[in-house]
Amino acid sequence: MKILVADDDRVSRRLMERMLQRSGYEVTTADNGREAARILSSENGPRLALIDWMMPGLDGPGVCREVRSNLENSYYVYMLLLTAKQSSEDVVEGLRAGADDYLTKPCHPAELKARLHAGRRILQLEGNLVEAREEMRYKATRDSLTTLWNRGAILTLLQKELSRSMRENTPVSILLCDVDHFKQVNDVHGHPAGDEVLQEVSTRLRDAFRPYDSVGRYGGEEFLIVLGGCGSEDLKKRADYVRERICQRPCSTKYGEFSVSMSIGATTIENWNPSLPVEPYLKQADEALYRAKALGRNRVICVESFVSALQIAS
Repeated sequence: MKILVADDDRVSRRLMERMLQRSGYEVTTADNGREAARILSSENGPRLALIDWMMPGLDGPGVCREVRSNLENSYYVYMLLLTAKQSSEDVVEGLRAGADDYLTKPCHPAELKARLHAGRRILQLEGNLVEAREEMRYKATRDSLTTLWNRGAILTLLQKELSRSMRENTPVSILLCDVDHFKQVNDVHGHPAGDEVLQEVSTRLRDAFRPYDSVGRYGGEEFLIVLGGCGSEDLKKRADYVRERICQRPCSTKYGEFSVSMSIGATTIENWNPSLPVEPYLKQADEALYRAKALGRNRVICVESFVSALQIAS
């Protein structure tokens, strides 16, 4: 594990470095407080630190305060102050500055190792909590079968993209896609076969879009795609490209090969008004999808913007 030793005394720094290296640590050193704060705040910097209280440029408590105030740090740094000060006031000052622990100099090697081991346990616990939080976040936003965004997440991303389009005065296009005759796969070959088909379709959809486009499972065999910066003049071309990627070859599963195709309803949202809900636009795409199905499937139907449709309806 990486550890920083910050001490302006070269002999003390070297002795500490050798002892820690023998204990299996990967040691980085600094001879002043400013350098120590820079190292600890850098990307992939050490997460354990031994910091001498008295150093030029920035003292030990100052290093602790600077590291703790750096909001860009996405991980916790466990900092242990080394000090000749023994008064309770000094200890309180160090801990309030952000130190996790302290040792008076000269420190006993066995005690130092034990305190560092305790620090490593705390870092491990923090890592476990972060991992659990990320796992919960992932499960809350991803579809368990396809690993695409789930319905709630893709609708949230649509709202965010619309807000961005309003700030930057750019269009947003949405595609509502449905796998043709999917019910027959489930009815004839069973749901496990249908699941594999959906997984393969999801992979093809993911590969067909730019990294900054959003692809989500809207429900069942329906998928919702959000294309930021895509206007009506490019929409048909983009949608046809997706449709062709889906039907270009059969889906291979352990239950056999299945020919697949996709019907797509698409629309472009321009000059979005935040007072309007997104549901009318989704309904418009859904109606276009229904028309694509009625006209024989495996095709794209693009419709005018909602504002135009509203004007026609009125």
